[in-house]
Amino acid sequence: MSRPHVVIVGAGFAGYRAARTLARLTRNRADVTLLNPTDHFLYLPLLPQVAAGILEPRRATVSLPGTLRGVRLVLGEADHVDLDAGTVHYTDPEGGLGTLGYDRLVLCVGSVNKLLPVPGVAEHAHGFRGLPEALYLRDHVTRQLELAAADHDPQSRTARCTFVVVGAGYTGTEVAAHMQLLTDRLARRTPLPGGVRPRWLLLDVADRVLPELDERLSRTADRVLRARGVDVRTGTSVREATHDGALLTDGEFVPSRTLVWCVGVRPDPLMAAVGQPLQRGRLIVDPQLRVPGRPEVFGCGDAAAVPDPERPGEVTPMTAQHAWRQGKVAGENVAASLGLGRRRRAYRHRDLGFAVDLGGVRAAANPFGIPLSGPAAGVVTRGYHLAALPAGRVRVAVDWLLDAVLPRQGVQLGLVRSWSVPLDTASPELPRVPGPAAE
Repeated sequence: MSRPHVVIVGAGFAGYRAARTLARLTRNRADVTLLNPTDHFLYLPLLPQVAAGILEPRRATVSLPGTLRGVRLVLGEADHVDLDAGTVHYTDPEGGLGTLGYDRLVLCVGSVNKLLPVPGVAEHAHGFRGLPEALYLRDHVTRQLELAAADHDPQSRTARCTFVVVGAGYTGTEVAAHMQLLTDRLARRTPLPGGVRPRWLLLDVADRVLPELDERLSRTADRVLRARGVDVRTGTSVREATHDGALLTDGEFVPSRTLVWCVGVRPDPLMAAVGQPLQRGRLIVDPQLRVPGRPEVFGCGDAAAVPDPERPGEVTPMTAQHAWRQGKVAGENVAASLGLGRRRRAYRHRDLGFAVDLGGVRAAANPFGIPLSGPAAGVVTRGYHLAALPAGRVRVAVDWLLDAVLPRQGVQLGLVRSWSVPLDTASPELPRVPGPAAE
């Protein structure tokens, strides 16, 4: 008899953990295929450090072929899922079309940038969801400071040195914190004419930074950012974006060449094409992560509306912590459904706390509900990331050590151009740009 075939779509936190769990439990008694556009799992919490030049880009990645023994990797992006036929249709990186049949399917395609109907944002802002965006932001910020140093127009010079981050959640707060330290270092090394200093604005419509986290973490982050000179504005967002700056909802126009969009995420649009009931774009699943009426299909991570046992009637938030744990439960339940593991179980969780890296030795953390700030929080935060990384811990630790004792290189790599990192990460293809790519 042929072995059952399990297809996992997506290798984010949920998909990677599901694949690793299945490989361990099935022990070659089932064929496990992982469909993903890249050959790596991206550890998203380290992206701000990549953008700030603390970590080499590959430090935030984990090789899928190198760490998932017994799992077949298929490079491609899922285009359509036919649940009746039991097939997944995909496009490979070179435009070829392929089809995967399955006995069990795990959908964990994650999320994409959340877009709001704000004029000009799609054209002039950039998100922060992957390595290309992190590398682009580092180059762009470095370039603006270098152009400002040679700019004879005081107004243009000030605009180039003004950086706006929209969204004071986990990502936006860390981006503003790390990039402010980077620009401060670069400006000290090469002073700008006219006494101009880099200026960072962090905006959010909520009444505090990190609105989804504990208020004590919020106060700590707010205090650290303001002490460094970050202009934190709550209850404020962008009304319109242009090439020359951003019009804020309070009526002020901020001249700037940099708008970083970190307002949150939305489920991958693939979920809408699956043809099953959704809750705010997320695939509805039961507590055992199965799709109702489709016992062979499982969903987890940002793309699935998983019931939250701690909050009856609600679903779990779209966080890496939940996705990582749900991936393990999904893998165990798929194995159990094939008779290759223990009995199926419902998803349950315990809040382990959160950690926000604010750059340098500063952080805000509440491990197991214990509020920490300053160097102690910094140690806990980096220790947490080292423990959570599936591989490459020594290389990350070495990069941290080198950054502590050596100056960072303030150079542009030129690897990513503006047109190749559109804000709408769900776009089916990138815009065609004739001739040399323009900034």
